[in-house]
Amino acid sequence: MSEFEILCSQAKSCVTCLGKIPFEPNPVFQVRKSSKVLLVGQAPGTKVQQTGIPWNDPSGEELRRWMDVDREQFYDAEVFGILPMGLCYPGKGNSGDLPPRPECAPLWHPKFLDEMKEIRLFLLIGNYAQAYYLGARRKLNLTETVKSYQEYLPEFFPLVHPSPRNRIWQKRNPWFEEEVLPDLRERIFEILKDQC
Repeated sequence: MSEFEILCSQAKSCVTCLGKIPFEPNPVFQVRKSSKVLLVGQAPGTKVQQTGIPWNDPSGEELRRWMDVDREQFYDAEVFGILPMGLCYPGKGNSGDLPPRPECAPLWHPKFLDEMKEIRLFLLIGNYAQAYYLGARRKLNLTETVKSYQEYLPEFFPLVHPSPRNRIWQKRNPWFEEEVLPDLRERIFEILKDQC
């Protein structure tokens, strides 16, 4: 077993959040040492927690539409690595899911990134990923950070979360569909083309 396989096995069996979340820990992620795009979202939702398949819900369907990729392409870990800020479903809060557990990303992300040297693009999906990876470089709010996405390229591409709850945000911000998504699709296409 390689060091990377050992790391994946350790992360899959992680119980750091045992007793801090309302379920047995069930880490959900998808990575290869050679992944080219790393999707960093919030944390699995209930459906993903149950199936063990990342982005296996309406948010995932919308994210795939944004990138213009099908399920087969999306679940090719040689291209798309998926490493959320919280590997386990954190539970329900008053207005949606709770935030990802704060101990998770600092524990696992540096270990994976030490091994994953072929990442060409980080998709930072939502506030938690942007706070962790962009830090003080973020703008005043998520909308301004996403609007200023070109400032973070070529390494980072900040996005709003593709949750159905954010459809109103998308209607209020037509520039996202008109300007941001075409650029995202072009970058994804270039990476996919290089894989052929």
